[in-house]
Formats: sequence, C-alpha cells, structure tokens
Amino acid sequence: MQISLYGTASTSALRGLNSLDGILDKALASAEARKIDPSVLLHSRIAPDMFPLIRQVQIACDFAKGPMARLAGIENPKFEDVETSIPELKARIERTRAFVKSISEASLEGAEDRDITIQAGSQTLEFKGMPYLVGFALPNFHFHLSMAYAILRHNGVDIGKRDFIGPA
Repeated sequence: MQISLYGTASTSALRGLNSLDGILDKALASAEARKIDPSVLLHSRIAPDMFPLIRQVQIACDFAKGPMARLAGIENPKFEDVETSIPELKARIERTRAFVKSISEASLEGAEDRDITIQAGSQTLEFKGMPYLVGFALPNFHFHLSMAYAILRHNGVDIGKRDFIGPA
C-alpha cells in the first residue's frame, strides 16, 4: 500500500484539530472549576519569547488549512487573527476543519510534485509537494499543537498524552 498525500495531509490535520478542540474544552472546564479567568490561560506562554496559547492555536489552524490549499493549487483562505476567547478559538478550529473537509482527494492528485512557494518573513521557501508536507508543514503543525498542549499542561489543565494523540 502506498501512502497518499491527501490521506496524510487530511488525516493529520483533522486528527490534530480534533485533539486541539478537545484540550480547549478541558482548558475551559479547568478554568471554570478553579475559578480562573480563561484569558489567563489564553495569554500564557512557557517562555517569555514564545507565542501565547491564542497564537499557538491560530498558527496550528493555519498549518492545517494552508497545506491543503497549497497542495490543491487553490487560494489559502485568510482567517484574521482576532480570537480573544476559547469559544472563538473553537469556532476557528471548526472553520478550519470545514475547509480541510471541503478539499477533495482528486484535487491533490499529482500534488507530490507540485511547486510550492511560501514567503516566510523575508525568506522565500520553495518546495515540491511531498517534501513541503512531510518536511515543513506537518512538523510546524505538530510543533504548534505541542506548544498549545504544553502551555495548558504547564498551567495545570488535567490533560495527558491521550488528549494530545486523540482516539485511535
């Protein structure tokens, strides 16, 4: 059996987004139970020079939808970074899931060799489709998912590996 680009991209995105959605539910429940303003969690970070939880979730969503759009050869929808609450972040996750699900398997046929160009600050990054997905997009997606998890865990939210990995 050959691993498909579509299966790898969409399964990784949806599974990660589902886990992110679930840990945000637990974060909200934890804040309520401990009588903590949820914004404390949303603005938390592990180190002074890292992004806070809100930005980690936004970037994770961007790394779920961006690869699907780029690999399909369509415009990557722009989501403004305006979320200020857990419900708003959950809505962003749902919009991202809906977009990922809207991409058909047929639209990624042949995308392994599609030219992908990304502007990252002042750098222009150029890839072929498969190296872009497995060497750039997925590692970035999982990094930001991990940071969201770590920030919440660091702040005492009762989450564990099963919450991060999700159901089998």
